[in-house]
Amino acid sequence: MFKALVVEKDAESGKTSAGVKELTLADLPEAEVTVAVEYSTVNYKDGLCIGPGGGLVRSYPHVPGIDFAGTVEASDDARYKPGDRVVLTGWRVGEAHWGGYAQKARVRADWLVPLPEGLDTRAAMAVGTAGFTAMLAVMALEDHGLKPGHGEVLVTGAAGGVGSVATAILAHLGHEVAAVTGRPEQEGYLRGLGASRIVPREDLAETVKRPLESENWTGCVDAVGGAMLARVLGQMKYGASVAAVGLAGGVGLPATVIPFLLRGVNLLGIDSVMQPYANRVRAWERIARDLPMDKLEAMITPATLEDLPRLGADILKGQVKGRVVVDLNG
Repeated sequence: MFKALVVEKDAESGKTSAGVKELTLADLPEAEVTVAVEYSTVNYKDGLCIGPGGGLVRSYPHVPGIDFAGTVEASDDARYKPGDRVVLTGWRVGEAHWGGYAQKARVRADWLVPLPEGLDTRAAMAVGTAGFTAMLAVMALEDHGLKPGHGEVLVTGAAGGVGSVATAILAHLGHEVAAVTGRPEQEGYLRGLGASRIVPREDLAETVKRPLESENWTGCVDAVGGAMLARVLGQMKYGASVAAVGLAGGVGLPATVIPFLLRGVNLLGIDSVMQPYANRVRAWERIARDLPMDKLEAMITPATLEDLPRLGADILKGQVKGRVVVDLNG
């Protein structure tokens, strides 16, 4: 027997409820690799899956958790053997397939990545999908010419999971980071991660009629989208790039093509769910090398399975700072 957070849906009312229950290995879905899960985390998608489902969950009962890290317990695939430490993010695990909010998980071997040297399972979940996405964004900006010393790099939604890790990585790499937040009480937290300047959200939230403004930013990791992304595009330096990773501010983009045509600005879409294996390995190796562990530790809020229904609701309200690490054996 092992513990899991199970979400169930009432057939008559359609309402969902989540609680910790005991399951057996026979309850797990069929797949090649069984993992003893040690840590998971909490993302926006997890909040949706714990709560109303948001169209993400296909069938109930369901075990959410889009990320997990642990040790292989059994494997029918030659790539993994018992004792291997692995991490999983994406592939719609925790949505369409049972996920990491359980002490055991059974998944396809193709979905796993070996943990790189220097990163343990707890640190991997302090990173999670949010940090993995942040690293993909930084790599994309670098692939399009971003180098330290050329000006400030903007990070929107900086106190959130993606923004926190992006801020720490960029600062560690030698960039000046301008961190955007609507929570002024987080200034000390963001400066501790390496931000050199705090930009109040209201400074960028208002849509302007001018398609171009002063050239302020040499790069941007944007977790907000919407009107803020449109505004930022008009403030990018010539040839600079924006890596779009989120839509906290909405799915619309009230922008013009002028920044692309007159300043050669690039808008780079970052997807973490279906990333090819080689890119995943490259990103996790970069995380182990370029994310300072002391900064990572400062982002962590510890949690247990029993905390997840509350945390799932909190993250949907924008009330979660940094990275939540869920101890499956806590």
